[in-house]
Amino acid sequence: MKKLLHSLLSVLVIVSLLASFTPQAQAKDIDLGLPVSAAILIDANSGKILYEQNADTPLGIASLTKLMTQFLLFDAIKAGTVTWEQEYEVTDSTYEVSQNRILSNVPLRRDGAYTVRELYEAMAIYSANAATMGIAEIIAGSETEFVKLMNEKAELLGLQGYKFANSTGLNNSYLNGKHPAGTGASDENIMPAKYVAKLTYALLKEHPEVLETASIAKKVFREGTSDAIDMPNRNLMLPGSPYEYEGVDGLKTGTTEFAGHNFVGTAKRGDTRLIAVVLNAVDAKTGVATPASRFEATAKLFDYGFEEFDLVEIVPAHKPIQDQETIRVIKGTESKVEIAALENINMMVKSSEKDLYTMRVELNEEPIEAPIKKGTVVGQLIVEHKEGNDYGFIDGKELAVDVVAMNDVKRSGKFSLFLQGVGDFFVNLWDSSTAFVDGIL
Repeated sequence: MKKLLHSLLSVLVIVSLLASFTPQAQAKDIDLGLPVSAAILIDANSGKILYEQNADTPLGIASLTKLMTQFLLFDAIKAGTVTWEQEYEVTDSTYEVSQNRILSNVPLRRDGAYTVRELYEAMAIYSANAATMGIAEIIAGSETEFVKLMNEKAELLGLQGYKFANSTGLNNSYLNGKHPAGTGASDENIMPAKYVAKLTYALLKEHPEVLETASIAKKVFREGTSDAIDMPNRNLMLPGSPYEYEGVDGLKTGTTEFAGHNFVGTAKRGDTRLIAVVLNAVDAKTGVATPASRFEATAKLFDYGFEEFDLVEIVPAHKPIQDQETIRVIKGTESKVEIAALENINMMVKSSEKDLYTMRVELNEEPIEAPIKKGTVVGQLIVEHKEGNDYGFIDGKELAVDVVAMNDVKRSGKFSLFLQGVGDFFVNLWDSSTAFVDGIL
C-alpha cells in the first residue's frame, strides 16, 4: 500500500511540474498578428531566431534579390577580380531596361561608361535594375552566367526553397525577351523568408561595409552632370524618412506585382543588432498592399525584439563552468585540471525565459592524460533550451563554444607513475573483490 501511495505521489509531482512549465513552453507559439505572408526576426550577432511566421514557404522576393547580387559583388571586390573604379560599357540589354523609369532605374547612355561604384550605389540606394544588370555582366560576363553564380553561392550558404531567374528580382517579362538562358519568359525569383534572413545574416557577417551605402537616405547619381538624377533611398525607415525607426541603417526593399511589398530591415541599438524580413505585407485594416505596410510590419517586429528580449551573457569566458569545474587527469602531477569556456556566449533571450537555458559539457575524453598545456581544447560547452521549445538558430547549428584547460599539468616522473600504477592495481583489485562479494551475497 505504501508503495502504491508513493507511486501516486510521484506521478502527481511530475504532473504538477509539467503544468508549471506550460506557460513558458508556449513562447514559440506567440503570434504578433502581422498582416504579411511571411516574416522572421533574428539576432544579427548570434543568428538566434526570435520570431517567425510562415517563414519556410517559398514566396516572391522581388528586389530583395539584389542582396545576393551585392554579396557576389563584394566577394569579387575582395578577391580582386573587380575594382570599384572599373568602368562598364552599356550593352543593348541594360540600355533598353534603363530607359523604363517605371522599373526603378537611372537612365544609362547607350555610349556611356560607368564605374562599378556608380552602378553599385544606384543599385543599393535606388534599387536601379539596369545598374544591377550591369554589375552582373561585369562579374560574370552575362546575366545567364551570373545566375549560375547566384545558384552556386546559394548552395554554399545552405539556402533552400529558392529560384533565381535573374540578378534584379524583376519579372523576366520586363527584359524584352533577353532573359537569362534556361529561365522562363515570365519567371520571377522566389525564396522563403527564413533563407532571405540567412542570406542577410551571412552578408552582414562577411561584408558589414554594405551598410555604409545602404544607410544613405539620398544621393544624386552623376551629380554635377547633365545626367544628374536624385536617388532617394527606398528604405523609408532611415533617419529623416517618413517611417523613421531608431537604429535602422539598412537594408533593402522589393516590390513586384507577383511578390507584393517586401522588406529586409536591420536596426542596431547598443550592442544589439536585429534583422527583420517581411514578405508581401498589406495594410492591417484594409488588407490592401501599400508601400507603408512593409515598414509598419517591420516596426512591430523590431519593437518585439528590442522590448521583449535582453542581451544576456549565457556563458562567461575563462570562469568555472557550472557543475563541471574540473576533469580528471591521469599520469600527471595533478589529479585534475580546471576547465572553462574559451569565449563568452552572449545571446538575445526573452525576458520571461532567462531561466529556460541550460549548459552541458561534451568532453573529448575523460580522464585526460598529462602533460596538458594551458589552453588545450578538451571539449565543447553547448547551450540548450530546457524544454526544447525554441526556434533555434538561422544557420541550424547549436550554440557552442570550446572548453579549454585553465592551467598546465606536467607529466609525473617514472617513480610517481610506478606508485600510481600500484595504487590503481589495488583500487581495481578492491573493486573486483567487492563486486564478487556482492554477487555471492
